[in-house]
Amino acid sequence: MFADIIDKLDSFLWGWPLIILLFGTHIFMTIRTGFIQKEVLKGIRLSVAKNPESEGDVSNFGALTAALSSTIGTGNIIGVGTAIACGGPGAVLWMWLTGIFGMATKYAETLIAVKYRVKSENGTMIGGAMYALERGLKARWAGIVFAFLAAICAFGIGCTVQANAVATNITNNFHVPSVVIGLVLAVLVAMVVIGGIKSITKVSEMLVPFMAVAYVLGCIAILIINGHYLGETISVIVSSAFTAKAASGGFIGTTVMLACRYGFARGLFSNESGMGSAPLVASAAKTPNSKYQALVSMTGTFWDTVVICLMTGLVLVSCILKYDAIDGLSGNGGELTAMAFSMIPYIGVPVLTVGLITFAFSTILGWYYYGERCAVYLFGEKVIIGYKILWVIGVFVGSVLELNLLWNLADLLNGLMAIPNVIAVLLLSGVVAKETSRYAGSHITDRSDDEIPVLQNSKKGVIG
Repeated sequence: MFADIIDKLDSFLWGWPLIILLFGTHIFMTIRTGFIQKEVLKGIRLSVAKNPESEGDVSNFGALTAALSSTIGTGNIIGVGTAIACGGPGAVLWMWLTGIFGMATKYAETLIAVKYRVKSENGTMIGGAMYALERGLKARWAGIVFAFLAAICAFGIGCTVQANAVATNITNNFHVPSVVIGLVLAVLVAMVVIGGIKSITKVSEMLVPFMAVAYVLGCIAILIINGHYLGETISVIVSSAFTAKAASGGFIGTTVMLACRYGFARGLFSNESGMGSAPLVASAAKTPNSKYQALVSMTGTFWDTVVICLMTGLVLVSCILKYDAIDGLSGNGGELTAMAFSMIPYIGVPVLTVGLITFAFSTILGWYYYGERCAVYLFGEKVIIGYKILWVIGVFVGSVLELNLLWNLADLLNGLMAIPNVIAVLLLSGVVAKETSRYAGSHITDRSDDEIPVLQNSKKGVIG
């Protein structure tokens, strides 16, 4: 009964309401910022620059990799497989377009989060959608709603679902009991999160570049093996995005609406543009001004969806076209992904296994910080120890239980969490445009003259 209710709510929310809201926001902010995507190369360059004299707790690169550690996760592998299995190959194009235009929304939500960030009493930088809502729009109640949804949502999208993906993959491939996997994973996570944001960024700076490069190289190798099908793959993806796909060539029959819905749903699950999560860690970065860090954060959506999700989609569709044994799959993204990669001799299974484990583990780390920051906003710093304990327990529980329901629940919470954040982005779009012009061209490295206020009674939280 409960599962049916969640499924119906998820289906409704991810029908036209959120598609119009999110993609509409992506397009609007693209226009409002003068197609800020054209500065993606500048953002990549700035992401590795150092700003030791700027206020903040971690480097720009550290903040980016911490954000990428949460966005590059199972959504890039299983999520893409689910989009294709449920929405057909056309869902890949919709995911990709969500990434292209979503870069503008990621830029905007980060800019307002950094602009309205505050300092705690001990000097730590704190920011995110809740502070943009509270300080920028004077809507504290909306900030509380966002923080509550994010703190709860983190246990689904960022904790139990990710742990379950790791355990399922290792158990299926190496026959290790899920209880053992859960214990090991919980210990590893505890060792990192106990050190807070600096520990998380340190691990992310080492893990994220390695796992992303290794996975992309593996996908390129598979595409070379499937080279004869690459042209047909691209043609099928594009045509299926705009026309109904008949049940042939290994695909189930789908409609344009299904392709669009699942492409958008899994695109947001993967890159989180519009959800307000990445700005939580971006607000801790050492950055001279809000536009600087916004450009850096924008590259996260580029790497996650424009590059990695596209690579996964090309691999899966080319495998389905090439191998008849994949015919007949429907609705099971994990099974589709596993079977497609298993068709590739020698490298297929290792690429999938290593990619899934490292992506999911890094997501668990990144989302812990998101959830913690939102919980602290609500209840104050006294909640941190309890949140850490619950998080580690969640990792273990997610490893040993069947969590099919959580995929739909995660989608639903994602959508609900995005609503107050998108409202902040749209209502503060004038601020975004003004700041974008203010630091144009060579002024990108100018120091902001905006004073960062110290949050009084930061240890108590807004309702603590």
